[in-house]
Amino acid sequence: MTKRIEAMLDDILNKRHHKYRQHIDSAVFTQFTRELFLKGLSDTERSVKRLAFVLELEKPVVFPEEKIAFMRTVPKIPEIFTDKEWSDIKAKHFIHEQGKVCNISPNYGRTIKLGLDARREEVIQYLETAEDGEVRQFYRSVLDTIDIVLSFVDRYAQEARRVGNTEVAEILNRVPRYGAVTFNEALQSFRVLHYILWASFNYHNTIGRFDQYMFPYLKADLDSGHLNYDQAFELLEEFFLTFNRDSDLYPGIQQGDNGQSMVLGGVDSEGKDASNILTEMCLKASLEMNLIDPKINLRVNKDTGQEMFELGTRLTKQGLGFPQYSNDDIVIPGLVEKGYSLEDARNYVVAACWEFIIPGVGMDIPNIGALAYADIVDKTLRYALEESKSFDGFMDRVKDEIFSWADIETNKFGNIYMEPSPMMSLLMDGCISSGKDISHGSRYNNYGLHGTGISTAADSLAAIKRYIFEEKLLTAEELIKAIDANYVGYEDILQKLKYEAPKMGNDDDYVDDIAKELMETFAKALVGKTNERGGCYRAGTGSAMFYVWHAKDLGATPDGRRKGEFLSANYAPSLNAKTKGPVSIIRSFAKPDLIKTINGGPLTLEIHDTVFKGEDSISKVATFVKHFMDMGGHQLQINSVNRDKLLDAQKNPDMYKNLIVRVWGWSGYFVELDKEYQDHIIQRVELSI
Repeated sequence: MTKRIEAMLDDILNKRHHKYRQHIDSAVFTQFTRELFLKGLSDTERSVKRLAFVLELEKPVVFPEEKIAFMRTVPKIPEIFTDKEWSDIKAKHFIHEQGKVCNISPNYGRTIKLGLDARREEVIQYLETAEDGEVRQFYRSVLDTIDIVLSFVDRYAQEARRVGNTEVAEILNRVPRYGAVTFNEALQSFRVLHYILWASFNYHNTIGRFDQYMFPYLKADLDSGHLNYDQAFELLEEFFLTFNRDSDLYPGIQQGDNGQSMVLGGVDSEGKDASNILTEMCLKASLEMNLIDPKINLRVNKDTGQEMFELGTRLTKQGLGFPQYSNDDIVIPGLVEKGYSLEDARNYVVAACWEFIIPGVGMDIPNIGALAYADIVDKTLRYALEESKSFDGFMDRVKDEIFSWADIETNKFGNIYMEPSPMMSLLMDGCISSGKDISHGSRYNNYGLHGTGISTAADSLAAIKRYIFEEKLLTAEELIKAIDANYVGYEDILQKLKYEAPKMGNDDDYVDDIAKELMETFAKALVGKTNERGGCYRAGTGSAMFYVWHAKDLGATPDGRRKGEFLSANYAPSLNAKTKGPVSIIRSFAKPDLIKTINGGPLTLEIHDTVFKGEDSISKVATFVKHFMDMGGHQLQINSVNRDKLLDAQKNPDMYKNLIVRVWGWSGYFVELDKEYQDHIIQRVELSI
């Protein structure tokens, strides 16, 4: 790391850049929104006005020593509807999250290559032949957006010149107005486009396959001698720093949940390995920066070499909670089975956390809801357990309940509304040619449903099978009374259920086969169901924040879990389960046909940081990761943790400001998390290999 980058990193870690944040009275934003209402503007016109308003408030900040500029100074983005208007909209529509276009992957590469002037000419050509009034308004909104962006870039160029940074000034005179030629220009162009999306109130804007669309610029510079490796690497590290300048301003459930996911590696459109020198450079830059952004996702397959797994493992050792691995050999066939073309499937990326989406053409909503497996079991046992003659008969009732849930859940998502986004529309393929804002959909408009508590549900059913139907040590009535009492007065039953009953994660077919049945049923329950945009529903193995929400609403469960105890995050053993270790866990969790539940959701493991003390540990853990993928695993994230350190961080947060942990599909600074998320991370099982 050069001294210049060290100084910039130190500024980020100590948040010195926060002094440039403006303190704007909330009344200013309220008045702006009211004026939009009084003018009677359409929602598309309002979106354009908002971007112009925000960028007018922004004060360009350029540092003399930097080579990649742009930093937010306005900490809040105003709404385009008054509270009354928004209430009326919600009364008539389904609103996902904040009602914004979010959690998709733009095609940055095309606009970086062509430039906004060329994109403007493209829009003008379509406008000249358009006859429909709404389509013409859409095109005008995109043209206005381009002008607003370029005007703002000109202001930044002026500021760069004022502070004596002629290099940045000259680059901003070229990009993003014109197509990038050099690696530095391409990085700066991306920074502008990414920045504008956030200023447009789009969020969880992912980075996509960065090593694919940026590689040509790097290669050209290296081949021509314009840059040497060290110079290119320094630029890349500075680029990584830019993701951390504004990340505390991005909306999410918790600090760090900002969706800045970078995907590396994987196959190309012909199915050949597409890893390149930039793939390796990104992994090394992330290792050296030791920051929560960008979040690294590494695509692997049967032909991925040991050295790539080892490089990824060095990041894991660092304690960043990434890379998150995705297995092309499972994901691509799974997406094809869901109706994605083979070429598009081979180009997949992950959304903000782990869900599989297609850059440029995917308007999927991959986190629209979630199945609570344990709640299904709890609900079913209360009306069907006593009357069931056999465990198979009871399982049939559980499956029926999943199908009923799917019917009810998928009927919730009609008449969806999202605010328009002219800027995002420009960066997505097909919007300009069709004359439709991206908020109305794209080539793929599928909805994803998470599945929480699979291990809790499978463990509960295994206990019911063994102790009620086979060994007959308990009656249905006794079990229900015990869980309703939260096991108070039933400590002997609790002991047996918690410590003696089969648990998923021990490579035990007795319980693992039950998990397979549940997951297969979840997938089957969604087959043939389509949403209002013509998309399908995808079952998944992730949990997102639902693992917290579903646990709050759930009483004690038949696996020995008491009320108030957490569910595991994502696809993982129950938190109270005693397992034989990580090898048995990956064997258990590779058994289901994960091609069927292809919305995504990684097997999440916590490994004690002492595992990484020796250099041979890198090869050992890398082999472990590859073994899971070879067995048919779809996604994996491993966290290097130390429980004592986390407990001390709760007591002495000032001493651990830069302690990074993996939360669910993202990494964050431990001391900035709410206590319930901290406690969950502490409770996760520490393993050794």
